[in-house]
Amino acid sequence: MSGRVIVVGSVNVDLVATVDHLPAPGETVTGATFAQHPGGKGGNQATAAARLGASVSFVGGVGDDPLADLARAAMVAEGVDVDHLAALPGPTGVALIVVDRGGENLIAVASGANAAVTPELVAAAFDRLAPGPGDVVLVGHEIPTATARAALEAGRARGALTILNPAPAAGIDRAILGLTDVVVPNRIELGQLASALGLAGGSTVEEARGLLDALGGARVDAAVVATLGAVGAVLVRREGDPVEVASPGVDAVDTVGAGDTFVGALATSLVGDRDLETAVRRAVAAASLSTTRAGARGGMPTTAELDAFLDGNTEGTGRGGTFGSDRLSGG
Repeated sequence: MSGRVIVVGSVNVDLVATVDHLPAPGETVTGATFAQHPGGKGGNQATAAARLGASVSFVGGVGDDPLADLARAAMVAEGVDVDHLAALPGPTGVALIVVDRGGENLIAVASGANAAVTPELVAAAFDRLAPGPGDVVLVGHEIPTATARAALEAGRARGALTILNPAPAAGIDRAILGLTDVVVPNRIELGQLASALGLAGGSTVEEARGLLDALGGARVDAAVVATLGAVGAVLVRREGDPVEVASPGVDAVDTVGAGDTFVGALATSLVGDRDLETAVRRAVAAASLSTTRAGARGGMPTTAELDAFLDGNTEGTGRGGTFGSDRLSGG
């Protein structure tokens, strides 16, 4: 694997309560168990990529509190380069997560230092990292919009493949999408982006095709990879038919981090060879496998684990998988 994955995004510490059922508005649920884990979508995606063998550098910020040490040490332990993870005044980002016994979750995030990651910080990091062709610049949106835009612009200018995970989708505009080669929304984010661009109301594929018009100007290789939860994912490009990849069946324990595993696995597979269909298949399998153990990072597979899982599960790795009732094709 010759290239690198450079992740520009968020770092949090996850405070997780596991309960019998998710609380309704105004309801108090007792009897929860509690755990504390390193997290943040950017940190999770970097970890997923590193476990799958990528050379990963992280650009972002933590605070000046004890949680910063936990967040930094966790990425170092995974082999992620954190030389560009800045220590900033104030608290480290925190995610408050409630998970039910079936693995479904509710999440609220206090951004902390993530909100203080500036375009200038990114520019200084990229001057030292010098990304180029063969590298992937993976950008999340749990950092300021201007910073995400600066990272995509710098990656594009240097010839790297740019990937945007638009979570959250609010604030993503055509200027940002125009700097993106591959955008990876979930079904909710795809709908929000389509609505913002005046494209809402169609099927998943129709919304993805509309979104393609905003991606990377006239780039032929631009793509939308929409994740569909337990259903799988769909790859939509300018040329050719959509590629639908169904998730292999697993006994899910915890879905927290599955989306981040998908994005990290996708970026890793795109380093160097950029075979999108293979990348999506591997990412779907990695995300499915990640749900079989607890914690946002606890189930993230290694390369050996993913390869063994794929060898034993061909059902969800091909074209034309079954997507149940999801609105994939028109009407």
